[in-house]
Amino acid sequence: MRWTVSEVCRAIRVAAIGAALAWPLAQPTLAQTPSSSLFSTAPTNQTPLILPATPVAPQPPPMVQPGQAALELSARFGQDVGPITGGLTWRVYAAKPDPGGAFRLLKEDKSPSPTLVLPSGSYLVYVGFGLANTVKPVTLRGETLRETFDLPAGGLRLKGQVGDASIPAGQISFDVYKGSQFEPGDRRPIAERVLTSDVIMVPEGTYYIVSNYGDANSTVRSDIRVQAGKLTDITVTHRAAAITLKLVAEKGGEALANTAWSVLTPGGDVIKESIGAFPRVILAEGEYRAIARNEGKVYEREFKVINGVDGDIEVFSR
Repeated sequence: MRWTVSEVCRAIRVAAIGAALAWPLAQPTLAQTPSSSLFSTAPTNQTPLILPATPVAPQPPPMVQPGQAALELSARFGQDVGPITGGLTWRVYAAKPDPGGAFRLLKEDKSPSPTLVLPSGSYLVYVGFGLANTVKPVTLRGETLRETFDLPAGGLRLKGQVGDASIPAGQISFDVYKGSQFEPGDRRPIAERVLTSDVIMVPEGTYYIVSNYGDANSTVRSDIRVQAGKLTDITVTHRAAAITLKLVAEKGGEALANTAWSVLTPGGDVIKESIGAFPRVILAEGEYRAIARNEGKVYEREFKVINGVDGDIEVFSR
């Protein structure tokens, strides 16, 4: 079997990413109701991406023996953007696969600009920066070879808010997809359950964010653009509120324990089910029906969720 350069590079990328990251492959589960999802372009703020330089102790020039060569490596965001000073992973692979089709890993380094000494010959060099990566074939012939890799990538940092209030970090998460939300076809997320203020590195380009506030139906999809060498801050605005459900004998009374709850849309779609005296659920703004089951009896009440207005919903057991 003959391998083209592009096929080899693709195989190395897949192997290297698989070794570095445990990729979640399942699609996120989203409530499929008219009120469960909003489509928007999220407000963005882009600033230069400043990376903490990886501390590297001064090293003497490498000893290059006969039959060997030095390979000096560096990476940059682009020709006019600047160098990448940290967060890199370098891997050197054999140029040809073994009988099983795998490319043997020969060296790995995590410094920003390593100098590697290798026997003269041909190799495949991989560099990864978060979710951005590239592979280049190189040939060493005895003299020092200097290679600069272009990684047009940027940082992405996410947070959510309701009105002017920030959503606490533990109540919201984000899934990141390549391309626009309006492009056809099913896709898998490139990053799942990203938390508030986490910074992920991605190739320059268009992405869409699926923002999940709580675990019911407050979901927002937003298209964003990431530029090379920039940190893109995204604020996703949800229209929702936190509601506490209570089954009581009278207004302001004590909540009855061991109550099974269902929250439905006016059309009868189930949004959330739970058991407890006063479960808390985050719902997108809109109209709902709460059904409470306790000791074989069923009680219900219609209610409305207003954006940003948290509160209690009492269902009366009479």
